[in-house]
Amino acid sequence: MSYKCISVDEAEALLKIEGATLLDIRDPASFANGSIDNAINLNNENVEQVIERADKEKPVIIYCYHGNSSKNAADYFFHQGFTDSYSVDGGYQQWALTRL
Repeated sequence: MSYKCISVDEAEALLKIEGATLLDIRDPASFANGSIDNAINLNNENVEQVIERADKEKPVIIYCYHGNSSKNAADYFFHQGFTDSYSVDGGYQQWALTRL
């Protein structure tokens, strides 16, 4: 498998690594209504810029609403050269239930 599915706890631990990139692939309105600190709202307009600027040697952690769509995004980022690409199980919903 090209990417790894991780729990909210594992994601939180990875975020403590300097330089980890956190990507929120939900729609802009959902992002504006609440997101994980320091997340970048990824969309079609900024995806290439994010790929160019992020350190591909650092973890990229991706979340969506429930942890389904982020799997495809994590796979995509792996194939763009990110060595440690992760999808958060349960997505923002699970994060909000356990962290907010």
